[in-house]
Amino acid sequence: MRSHLLAHLLYLLLAAGRDVTGKEVDRKPNFVLMMVDDLGIGDVGCYGNDTIRTPNIDRLASEGVKLTQHIAAAPLCTPSRAAFMTGRYALRSGLGSTGRVQVLLFLGGSGGLPPSETTFAKRLQQHGYTTSLVGKWHLGLNCEHRGDHCHHPNQHGFSYFYGLPFTLFNDCVPGQGSDILADLQHALRNLTMLLVVGLFTLVCVHVCGLFEVSLWLFVALFFLSILATAVWCMPFKLLPTWNCIIMRNQEVTEQPMTVETLPQRLLGEAQSFIKRNVDNPFLLFFSLAHVHTPLFKTPAFAGKSRHGRYGDNLEEVDWMIGKITETVDSLGLANNTLMYFTSDHGGHLEDADSIIGQKGGWNGIYKGGKAMGGWEGGIRVPGIFRWPGRLAAGRVVDEPTSLMDLYPTLKYLAKDTQPDRQSDGYNLMPLLEGKVDRSEHEFMFHYCGIYLNAVRWHPPGSDSLFKVHFFTPNFSPPGAGGCYDTKVCLCHGDHVTHHSPPLLYDLFHDPSESRPLTPDTEPRYAEILEQTAKAVERHRNTLTNKQASDDTHSHPNADVPSVQSQMTWDKILWRPRLQPCCGTFPFCGCKEEPTHI
Repeated sequence: MRSHLLAHLLYLLLAAGRDVTGKEVDRKPNFVLMMVDDLGIGDVGCYGNDTIRTPNIDRLASEGVKLTQHIAAAPLCTPSRAAFMTGRYALRSGLGSTGRVQVLLFLGGSGGLPPSETTFAKRLQQHGYTTSLVGKWHLGLNCEHRGDHCHHPNQHGFSYFYGLPFTLFNDCVPGQGSDILADLQHALRNLTMLLVVGLFTLVCVHVCGLFEVSLWLFVALFFLSILATAVWCMPFKLLPTWNCIIMRNQEVTEQPMTVETLPQRLLGEAQSFIKRNVDNPFLLFFSLAHVHTPLFKTPAFAGKSRHGRYGDNLEEVDWMIGKITETVDSLGLANNTLMYFTSDHGGHLEDADSIIGQKGGWNGIYKGGKAMGGWEGGIRVPGIFRWPGRLAAGRVVDEPTSLMDLYPTLKYLAKDTQPDRQSDGYNLMPLLEGKVDRSEHEFMFHYCGIYLNAVRWHPPGSDSLFKVHFFTPNFSPPGAGGCYDTKVCLCHGDHVTHHSPPLLYDLFHDPSESRPLTPDTEPRYAEILEQTAKAVERHRNTLTNKQASDDTHSHPNADVPSVQSQMTWDKILWRPRLQPCCGTFPFCGCKEEPTHI
């Protein structure tokens, strides 16, 4: 009887074990995506830097797969992140610019990632994933009125959001200057001062009896002074209140934000999300505020690196990446979690001053940087995947890949086979697992705003990687390696030089793009230009209902798809009715509860 009972118990235990094993096998993988802001590929140890300490990032590479030709779809935040989220070039979402403003400038503007777009978070959410974005968004907030949240992360598939709906920028810290339309601010300030001085002068002349002044002139100047002061002060002098805020889901929890404690809060929120979802498939997009300026001055890292405050910030980033990895590993999630590390684009070469020194990143041997169109330094970024048991440790992939590849890769791993719209990325898993040797990216297109700046071609059966530049930004002052006069390069008008024939490089033999090819030095010269021209035509045919506009007549490389532009002045400029506010507008202000800090 006892032996029969023991046999029965053993059978039940074995059955339970099979059930648990089956659930473990069937469980979908988790995803932890970590993106640094403005990080140069040359800043990281595993990509050749031997003076800044990044042991935790290097460990991800040694335990996983490192991509050496990982390419951002744009050299600036807003368009690059839109492409990353959607797997599509930013101009398909209306987030390609035509003029000087290439990113969203005000949280109180109406531009952003359109509600009609689909992000990888939305696709995963539809397949049972709990999704979270912790950190920077910078893809818009409201459309018609304060609180409609049409562009908010919650509306784009993120079940939970904590962080910066805008971005970290210099205006958030007193004494760091302004990033937003500084020349316009200067002009408005001068106009306001001129009107006030003029009004004061008229009053003095009238009081002294030098000549008679019309009352209507006083009234007109008075109201003009008030209007000019309002136009200058309301959007610009209160920028820390308008743009530097923290939200938890759709609630403003801090306005303006306390920058000093931001890294700890973002890290804590990311770790807490992972711990809350140990038993559920989850997606965490940890979008760091580092290393965009202003740079942090966290006491534990201040003065510890060999590269000043920028190096301190990068070593803090590495520590944060290590804490996220430690959280995943300590919870026993490593073998079922794909971890990914990257940057949204290259380092900002022009960002420096006499006090702090270099505040932007280093892009290694690659020419150019942030906002420099198709030059390699602005778009080639770190790309590291770790998944123990699924991806071979220490593997290096030298094939062209894109940030846009994350969208189809996550879809594939989540077993999402539903029809989708036009995509510009490819599933990376065959390449990461070593099942194929060649990338599916035979051609890649590099945009500066809506303007097709360059095309790369990786011919089948060849190691060569040709890159054709149709135009390049004009560096300033002449002979410099960036646009130091304007701080960022622009894509239009006199700010660029068009090339006919285009500039041609072979990145395999000349990764720094320093030796243009000619018909005398490259036997395939004519074929390369012919093949890229055909590829451009095929690509443009995928931009539905392509049409010319007044902005593009003078620019032969402009592409305008049939989607409403989100980067017009009307959508970018500040609107009081769209401004998020804790409190009663315009008296906005609140501080986050200490328990959350």
